[in-house]
Amino acid sequence: MIDVKSQISAVRRTLGSRVLEAGEARVSTISQAYDTDIEDLWDAVSSADRLPRWFLPISGELKEGGHYQLEGNAGGTITRCEKPHGYAATWEYGGNVSWIEVRLTPEGAGRTRVELEHVAHIDDALWEQFGPGATGVGWDSGLWGLANYLADPASSPAADQEAAAAWAASPDGKEFMRLSSDAWAEQAIAAGDDPEAARAAADRTYAAYTGEAEGS
Repeated sequence: MIDVKSQISAVRRTLGSRVLEAGEARVSTISQAYDTDIEDLWDAVSSADRLPRWFLPISGELKEGGHYQLEGNAGGTITRCEKPHGYAATWEYGGNVSWIEVRLTPEGAGRTRVELEHVAHIDDALWEQFGPGATGVGWDSGLWGLANYLADPASSPAADQEAAAAWAASPDGKEFMRLSSDAWAEQAIAAGDDPEAARAAADRTYAAYTGEAEGS
């Protein structure tokens, strides 16, 4: 399994904003480069057979205009599909609608970067409580699952939901959640959030994901 600190360091995270018809939205972007070609990475991030091996079981029509549903999580409509360069979709969860875009870019021979952009209207009170880590830690977990799957497809823990849950509750899993929460807090600070408030939000995000308060 890939070292937690190495994985956190391998990921790029940025925050921004975008004005949509319904008003200003927050934009979270996360990316990582993998040692595989663009065709293989495309298949890994778009195939109903391979997505469950590192992310979540998925059903529906995985094509432009089709509807997808992740087991126990979000669903939505695939609004654009440009094989093997990327796709876009709505992300519908808990009565809220946001938007994701996945982009694949070659980085030299046999290496490809996947970048995920998540655009969402987030209530100011929710942002103050949890900051970008509320969704960012989840996306970090997805890239961690993909990294482990591509490194060793036969032993990817994400393929076994019980094993994934056990890892999340382990010391390594909790360290991952802590480091991811902190990394997103630093991006919030870089984007202009108050440092003390951003780090307090990261503590609350960590507690929400792990069920324990920092320092306990």
